[in-house]
Amino acid sequence: MPNRARIALLVACFLWAISFVATKVALEVTPPLVVVSLRLLISAVCFMPLVIGQAASILGHRALLRLFTLSLLGTGLHYGLQTTGLQYTTASNASLYAVTAPITILLLSALFLGERITALKATGVAIAVFGVLVVMGLEALSSLELEGHLVGDFLVLVSIAMWGLFTVFGKKLTDELGALGVTAAVTVIGALWMAPVGVLEMRMTGFALGEISLRAWAAIAFLGIGCSFLATWLYFTALGLSESQKVGVYLYTIPPMTAAFAALILGETITARLVVGSMLVITGVALTERG
Repeated sequence: MPNRARIALLVACFLWAISFVATKVALEVTPPLVVVSLRLLISAVCFMPLVIGQAASILGHRALLRLFTLSLLGTGLHYGLQTTGLQYTTASNASLYAVTAPITILLLSALFLGERITALKATGVAIAVFGVLVVMGLEALSSLELEGHLVGDFLVLVSIAMWGLFTVFGKKLTDELGALGVTAAVTVIGALWMAPVGVLEMRMTGFALGEISLRAWAAIAFLGIGCSFLATWLYFTALGLSESQKVGVYLYTIPPMTAAFAALILGETITARLVVGSMLVITGVALTERG
């Protein structure tokens, strides 16, 4: 994998590692679908100046239907299910389910893209999974609560499966239109059809934008600019440079980054568990790259 792709993935995963905190902050005062609509509108505004000259060629491309489908899988519907699911399940449940994302990508890419699942790749993914579980600790596994969280767990799992499909089918389009073109088109299309959904939720709940606090606006802005715009663009840039299986395994760096971020910013202790788990994740990622 080129160093450019590695750097892009590490930055994207770092931004996504912070996104869970930002989402929780935004949801304190803002309905979930309104959060999704606003983050997509913000990211679409960021993309527009970059692709204004390519808009006609991208939207007139024969892949327009596929772009719309990708917008469902990776923007509005994906974020909507994930954000709504977080309201009805625990953070521990959601983080444990996220471990399945690279495995989903591994299987789907073999099925739809013909990417080989070699013994080295499978070993690398297994080691990375173990590393993530080490970082989370036994308390995360023991805190898994199935009772009373069925709806939330189901929504989170569906959103993860959708991201796997988004990665695999996005890889095909990236080879045709480029990372910037695909990411921009998918985001803008997602924002266009998600905006009315957000307005509908506001009317049904009687919510007004003026009720969003500055703290929540800051969180939504980060989700729009840092995650939906920059991180997704970087992720697709890496997809254009490597196999989707090798890109997907980098998602396992998110839990160690989240723990390290909490240690640096919140003053939490950097434990031996974090160090060992992170080393296992790095080993797993390296083996998958070479598979």
